[in-house]
Amino acid sequence: MGRNKEFDTTEVLHKAMEVFGHYGYEGASLPQLLKGLGIARQSLYDTYGTKRDLFVLALKHYVNEKSNAVMKYLATSESAKQGIAYVFHEAAKVLKDKNRQKECFIIFSAIDQMPHDMEIKAFLLKDLDTLEEAFFETLVRGQENGEISSDRDLRALARYLNFARYSLTQLAKMTSDPKVMDDYVAVSLSVLD
Repeated sequence: MGRNKEFDTTEVLHKAMEVFGHYGYEGASLPQLLKGLGIARQSLYDTYGTKRDLFVLALKHYVNEKSNAVMKYLATSESAKQGIAYVFHEAAKVLKDKNRQKECFIIFSAIDQMPHDMEIKAFLLKDLDTLEEAFFETLVRGQENGEISSDRDLRALARYLNFARYSLTQLAKMTSDPKVMDDYVAVSLSVLD
């Protein structure tokens, strides 16, 4: 009979997000991973497989967690504009928090791997399509209740909002000035007026 795991596998995935977010996929050495995860080498291999396997699991966990939260909030918000604003403000809030933003930076490592890893590429492109659709459905609802002008190209607007939300992470990596983040969110949301 095998030994029970002495660590929380979900917590380890969050720690992996931080390590990969800080060092990147290529830059994260095995010693850095083991130290950051707080587990032994054999536990890493037995539970997660290779470094790439761990990276893909951590990436999928991160993206699914964030995307599900966005889609849930957009679908349940009574006001389209308020729902979209909440999504942007919440993303900015997380990215302003030095401890919480570390996990978010895993997305850079994933984008770097897209040209070389078809599984990661397919996963991220599917997620982009899913979120674009969630923004689109929210905008349609907003147009139906009179919040969004009827002459707007809702598909183009959904695509813009989706990529603007993603680019918040890039902005957070380039500046630590919270006003810059707030200005970016305000301008991004102004397209809804």
